[in-house]
Amino acid sequence: MTFVLNSKIIESEKKDKIKNAIILLHGYGGDGADISSIAFTWKRFIDNTIFLCPDGHQVCKLNPTGFQWFDLSIDDPDYVITEVKKAEKILIEYIEQIKENYNIDNSQIILAGFSQGCMMSINLGLICSQSFRSVIGFSGKIIDKEDLQKRIISNTDMLLFHGDADEVVPSSNLLEAKDFLERNKIKVEVNMIKNCSHHIPIEALSLALKYIKKII
Repeated sequence: MTFVLNSKIIESEKKDKIKNAIILLHGYGGDGADISSIAFTWKRFIDNTIFLCPDGHQVCKLNPTGFQWFDLSIDDPDYVITEVKKAEKILIEYIEQIKENYNIDNSQIILAGFSQGCMMSINLGLICSQSFRSVIGFSGKIIDKEDLQKRIISNTDMLLFHGDADEVVPSSNLLEAKDFLERNKIKVEVNMIKNCSHHIPIEALSLALKYIKKII
């Protein structure tokens, strides 16, 4: 099957029947190849799982060699929400294609993402009609709490990480996300990583891997 988004696809070490999918969403200006490094780190330890790393649907305006899930070049909250909803629609179509191709449902899918990809994963985990197995997010935030509050229809469990020295997405966003999710009765676990800037450290990858092995 040809997916609606160009994707780097990585299989687990054992060529067994696929029972789970992990979809990894890159950050602003990145691409599927960038974030696929996570899949290569995890795949040795997770069987029966396919990793899918799509490129964003838009070329990044500020970094034309990469992609974006929504445009950040215009500082207008209404414009951002419009762009986010366009990305959601495309990603939902992409997820439906994955489900059909691998004969799985949302309960067998983990959404994971970094920065802008984390933001999209959080939204998808709450606005899709069926909850996913989990959302694992690194260095992200809730894009617009007021908008998301109105659209919550599912309750995907979430595991969120953030560096306390993040200079791009301030670490205060982690605690704000935790508060928002708990108030909406979403099970969430958060981890603040010490002396960590805007990237995914080995510590976070290791903790996330332990979590994945426990839930699938």
